Amino acid sequence: MKKFSIVLFFVASLFTGFTSIGHAGGHLPDLVETAVKGGKFKTLVKAVEAADLVETLKGKGPFTVFAPTDEAFAKIDSATLSDLLKPENKEKLTAILTYHVVAGKVMSSDIKGDMEAPTVNGKSLSIKLMSGKVMINDATVVVPDVNADNGVIHIIDTVLLP
Repeated sequence: MKKFSIVLFFVASLFTGFTSIGHAGGHLPDLVETAVKGGKFKTLVKAVEAADLVETLKGKGPFTVFAPTDEAFAKIDSATLSDLLKPENKEKLTAILTYHVVAGKVMSSDIKGDMEAPTVNGKSLSIKLMSGKVMINDATVVVPDVNADNGVIHIIDTVLLP
């Protein structure tokens, strides 16, 4: 357990600049700005723009976003991903992206055993602790609790599909 804590601390320290980015006046950036500044979410940001969800995720919230990295999106066939980003597939893309969002602010410390969380798209996610890791369906939370002005981001290693 001590080794896990040390590794978790090291990983978290890599994101210290990412989690402490602030605006003038001491405010945190919103969820979209936090993802953009994180640098590992270019595909996610592009998808959010294609689905016209930028203003929603910049809204009051709070929201919990399970954010797949560019590496997570790279696991999806490139032709499938390109097809999803086309305007005619906006509804399908929106359904996938809103499956990554839970209303309210859920911190990793809120996870107690096996849980289900309703997503913004209406379907539920399975959340559980396995061997000291938080699992969201089949995705692993690689960096938890990245605070933003209007919610929290948990970085995951796999794109969630409803």
